[in-house]
Amino acid sequence: MDILVVGSGGREHAIVHKLNQSIRAGKIYASPGNAGIAELAECLPYKATDIDAIVEAAKNLNIDLVFVAPDDPLALGMVDRLNEAGIRAFGPNKKAARLEGSKVFSKGLMKKYNIPTAAYQTFDNSKDAIKYIKTINYPIFIKADGLAVGKGAISADNYDEAVTAINTIMEDKVFGNSGNNIVIEEFMTGTEVTILAFTDGNVVVPMVSSQDHKQVYDNDEGPNTGGMGAFSPSRIYTPELAELCMETIFKPTINAMNKENSTFKGVIYFQLMITPDGPKVIEYNARFGDPEAQVVLPRLKTDLIDIIDAVIDGKLADINIEWHDNAAACVVMASGGYPVKYETGFEINLIENNEDLIIYHAGTKINESGKLVTNGGRVLCVTALAEDLKTALSKSYNAVSQINFKNAHYRKDIGINAIGKK
Repeated sequence: MDILVVGSGGREHAIVHKLNQSIRAGKIYASPGNAGIAELAECLPYKATDIDAIVEAAKNLNIDLVFVAPDDPLALGMVDRLNEAGIRAFGPNKKAARLEGSKVFSKGLMKKYNIPTAAYQTFDNSKDAIKYIKTINYPIFIKADGLAVGKGAISADNYDEAVTAINTIMEDKVFGNSGNNIVIEEFMTGTEVTILAFTDGNVVVPMVSSQDHKQVYDNDEGPNTGGMGAFSPSRIYTPELAELCMETIFKPTINAMNKENSTFKGVIYFQLMITPDGPKVIEYNARFGDPEAQVVLPRLKTDLIDIIDAVIDGKLADINIEWHDNAAACVVMASGGYPVKYETGFEINLIENNEDLIIYHAGTKINESGKLVTNGGRVLCVTALAEDLKTALSKSYNAVSQINFKNAHYRKDIGINAIGKK
């Protein structure tokens, strides 16, 4: 089976790496890919959002399956276009991808179908939003409605900070048209857990749990990023909690999407807050998370292509998905200044992968001189596997200490607070 993976980051490298392990995989392509992906797949020159070019390439190369990995092409309807062209594609269609593409839609869905989430209000103009924030308690979150590469949520501890956040999103348009509408919601307290799940629109099968770190600096300080690291499994996600989430969040979400004529097939990312009142949804994503994919996929024992087929064909109930009983830790090495302003083009000195260490490339390329250089905000995702989380973290940080490029930045506390928790 020849496969095309759409995207260019660490998540896509993790997907290509896992697909490459399948005995069913033929030639793998990626578009546009990166330097690490290029070691496993033939990279095509088309942007992930260039739907016309991707569809045409899939036709010309007689691709058997296109795996649409990032949020933007899903929201733009790439899966729909591929299916219309008779090409088998993995990922939700445009209507279903609204679950991530519009926070106004997803919050309305949760409210309508009594899926637990934070209390909220939506606004389509800054004047009404600013009037509203005079009447509420703090802290709060202000979120851009549309896609914002993981950076569209701004916390505010007081009125002045909230005004600044509203104007930044709605007037300054730092997230473009994604900020035409906003969601203002209560600040939930608790511990965040990510549950990725496969669904064929009929059943939902959760993957192993994970937790990520969004803030750029240690101790969860600084602005939100796409993710500075992750680990799996979560120590707080007990079997009892998993059962509760299945009955109150996972199944109701799938059923709600069906009732809204938006059947979801693919991977749903449930970002949860485990609050004193029980688990609540922070937000949904319509695809594998990044860097959560980099700690979940290495633990997958079942052939990923078998799972993809079952999802597309509506036969997920017929497959038994198995996982390795181990732990994984990922530390993201980023460009200094990320997520605001940073430079690229610096040479990277890497070490070799081994059985327990996978260095996923996120923002890399080969320059004109044939050197591996930085090419993005997040550069590398250093993932280690071990019998327990403490050992996995030690292996990951040991590898990070041996990798270098100019202005490299990484958090020193990924997973540290989780060690030893039951």
